[in-house]
Amino acid sequence: MRCRNIYLISTLLLMILGSCSKMLDQQPEDGIIRNNYWKTKEQVHAAVIGVYASLMGDPSNGAKNLDITLFKWGELRGDMLAASLGASSNDIEVMNMTTQTANPIVDWSPVYKIINLCNTVIAYAPSVLENDQTFTKDMLNGYIGEMKTLRALMYFYLVRSFGEVPLKLDPTSNDDQIVQMAKSSQADVLQQIVKDLKDAEPLTLTTYGNQASDKGRITRYTVDAIEADVYLWMENYPDAVTACDKIINAKKFGLIASSTAWFTTLFRNGNSTESIFEIQFDQQKLNDFYNMFGASSKEFIASNKVMDEIYTTEISDSTNAQDIRSAGASVRAEDNVIWKYVGSNATSMIGNSDSYTHWFFYRYADVLLMKAEALAQIPGRGQQALDLVNVIRKRAGAPASTQESPDVNNSDELSRYILSERAREFAFEGKRWYDVLRYAKKNNYEHISYLQDFVAALVPANMVRLVKEKILDHNSHYFPIYTYELETNKLLIQNPFYQ
Repeated sequence: MRCRNIYLISTLLLMILGSCSKMLDQQPEDGIIRNNYWKTKEQVHAAVIGVYASLMGDPSNGAKNLDITLFKWGELRGDMLAASLGASSNDIEVMNMTTQTANPIVDWSPVYKIINLCNTVIAYAPSVLENDQTFTKDMLNGYIGEMKTLRALMYFYLVRSFGEVPLKLDPTSNDDQIVQMAKSSQADVLQQIVKDLKDAEPLTLTTYGNQASDKGRITRYTVDAIEADVYLWMENYPDAVTACDKIINAKKFGLIASSTAWFTTLFRNGNSTESIFEIQFDQQKLNDFYNMFGASSKEFIASNKVMDEIYTTEISDSTNAQDIRSAGASVRAEDNVIWKYVGSNATSMIGNSDSYTHWFFYRYADVLLMKAEALAQIPGRGQQALDLVNVIRKRAGAPASTQESPDVNNSDELSRYILSERAREFAFEGKRWYDVLRYAKKNNYEHISYLQDFVAALVPANMVRLVKEKILDHNSHYFPIYTYELETNKLLIQNPFYQ
């Protein structure tokens, strides 16, 4: 497992806190793990902010941007993308479920880089208590809570994408230090994720005093949102409901009301009352989404299914308009441009120099639908689940053509309806594959046939039979380990499906 050198990019601090404007005083030659760095509370703060800055990507060493990695992991195997002129052979390979071990899309280094940064703060920040009397235990605890939560989130992406991964909880100094580590089981990784979140919850703050920081840094509500997601994956439905209720009962979040400014407020501007945690891009640090979705050489467009089936072109009787999440929000209907990241409003496209739409990890709509999904699996609570779905649909002005009437006592009917609603609500937000896999694997892969049919609809006709057979092997649902990792870490064993 490789870890790239750690850089504190001082110009990115404005994007996270909006309060620091001067250059960092220290950028240790070998990164922030050198012993002579951890002396003051200001250095700890800078290190923590440096971790958040790294979520936006580190241009040094040709580092891959995390948002692009997470988008591709969550969407390429879904049913909402179609390849455009700029799509690479590596993209097509993943979309066709024929991923090879040399495909750089399965390079997990951007995620492990964040984990290593978190491990560094967790390991070294406590020593500052001895060196700086103005650095309090409460300050330290808050930072540790943030880093444990972010580490848990990164491992959650890894475990859902690869199944079994190395579980590393201590820092690595630089690229030259190659760590020989075997994989841990999915159960062990999930257990550590839950432990980190439980440790972090009482330590994290509920607010940093300003909106940008409350949305761009880990708060206690971020911890609860990740917990709910993890518990859904683990099929622990009562605890998922409890985690969601902590956010709901705090009454600090709400759905942005449907209006002509809805898209701009929620997605383009970001940091709204609906947001829980997002990557804070801005004009100083752009994302790569314009090149992926807006340029003439764009990689992807929306599949025809998005407007034809997922949203439909029907008009809502109550609003006399289409679903607010469809044309002019997720998609530009006339040419299937993925609009969520390249629109400045419902009709105007941004330019490349304005590509700073945020990347969402969690927002309040996710909390409501996660709670609905958990309630659907608890006897006697199906109507509550359906009520939550209807709250989401009412905000969206969803038309009757996408409305279903599931039996509230039939957990599978409810689950399928919620899965469809999640597709509408979170189009192109990196969640689709994980949502489908979570449904398919429930109750010891009770719905493996759903996954077979889902994937078969995505690949060329001559590959349907082969792909449906592949899906019966549960290891095929996870990526292979990237060739470089196998070459440098001799203790790693390839996912059996790819051996």
